[in-house]
Amino acid sequence: MRRHKRKPPMSAINVVPYIDVMLVLLIIFMVTAPLLQQGVEVDLPSAEANAIGESDIETLVVTVDAEGNYYLDVGDDADQPKEKSEIKNYVAAVLRHKPETKVLLRGDERVDYGKVMGAMVLLQQAGVPSVGFLTDPPESLDQ
Repeated sequence: MRRHKRKPPMSAINVVPYIDVMLVLLIIFMVTAPLLQQGVEVDLPSAEANAIGESDIETLVVTVDAEGNYYLDVGDDADQPKEKSEIKNYVAAVLRHKPETKVLLRGDERVDYGKVMGAMVLLQQAGVPSVGFLTDPPESLDQ
């Protein structure tokens, strides 16, 4: 007498194909996730800006003048333009030793927007988690 192999009941689901699909989806998400994060994040205030109060935390200010030159408010030569790599290396070194350091960006109102964005990208590459913007207070609200 021959014995027949027993078939599994219909309620048993073969999950192997589903695992394969999940692994393919995981690889797709791992590859595309870094591509989605290429913008520069900026937290804009939802109301009028408040004055920055005095604090014990060290602050670095990067300035972009009307000609698009970059300045760093440190040392005796703060009024001399700096190379991008010099600013990036200095800011990265400061943040390694004092990660709580605030970094502020001041741009001339006549400077090209691309130059200010270039400074933000430079600070992002240096490891700055968030950048504050310095502005002049309005002279009068009814103008």
